[in-house]
Amino acid sequence: MREIIRWEPFRELVSLREAMDRLFEESFVRPTRWLVPERELAIDMYETDENIIVKTAVPGVRPEDIDITITGDTLTIRGETKEEEELRRASYIRRERRYGAFSRSVTLPSGIEPDKAEATFEHGVLTLTIPKSEEVKPKIIKVKAK
Repeated sequence: MREIIRWEPFRELVSLREAMDRLFEESFVRPTRWLVPERELAIDMYETDENIIVKTAVPGVRPEDIDITITGDTLTIRGETKEEEELRRASYIRRERRYGAFSRSVTLPSGIEPDKAEATFEHGVLTLTIPKSEEVKPKIIKVKAK
């Protein structure tokens, strides 16, 4: 036996209005990627027993042009990709590479030692290694038989 569902004519109008509001808001109030190019770095952050590891790809950026700061529990990575000067007047067929400043801030887990952090840069990948403090490192407790 089928259940009878009551028809509510205003339900469709409300969902249409919500869709129009969302379209208007995403297009003009909060511009999406097609209006404003995204400058945020994609990062991978994971932990080992000893460290917090943060990796991000920053191709075309020299290591000396990257600024890394840790303030409290916030990690900020900043830099700038510079445009090639000789191609400014070129007639592009397609232009997808992004130029300009980029920045990314993320919250780090508690119990780290930022003064002992190390950053390496290899093949366009920035790797930041932040040691954990002794209080948060896992402790192994051996069970003794009696």
